[in-house]
Amino acid sequence: MVLGRRIASLNPRELVVLSGVFLRYPLYLLPTYKATRKTVAMCDHLYKDLHHEDNRTNAFRHALWNYLICQYCLPVSKSPEKTMSWSKKITDLHERLSPNDELAKNMDIHNNRIGRELFYNSFGKKLEIIPVLQHMTAEAVKVQSLAEIEEVKEKLIFIDKLETPL
Repeated sequence: MVLGRRIASLNPRELVVLSGVFLRYPLYLLPTYKATRKTVAMCDHLYKDLHHEDNRTNAFRHALWNYLICQYCLPVSKSPEKTMSWSKKITDLHERLSPNDELAKNMDIHNNRIGRELFYNSFGKKLEIIPVLQHMTAEAVKVQSLAEIEEVKEKLIFIDKLETPL
């Protein structure tokens, strides 16, 4: 599993940081894990291995991941704001510990934010998130610089030089 391999690849300092976060927020560990597994399973089902590149499907995965973390952690926190804060904390940590270059990290952080905003804006409403994100994925904007990321506020973004068929 990708998650297990990623954890196994962390150096001791990174493991301490990750452990410290979950020690401070132990009730979020299981819902975050379930959201992560659900996200990867859904992306594998929809896009096979394509979502592991810096393409449109990766944008979908990051937004879905944050949306589901918020959704799964809400029963624990009872607060959409707290779940959004947790989702930001844990996914920003993931980006900080990942081997991506700056452009890819910023792309992921941007798409993570979109997922959290979708959660917040749909709070209390019935939202079929998969079709919404698939539509957003089809309309994702290709960026090539950090400045371009700053210009795109409401859309998913990707940087892959090769267009990924959906």
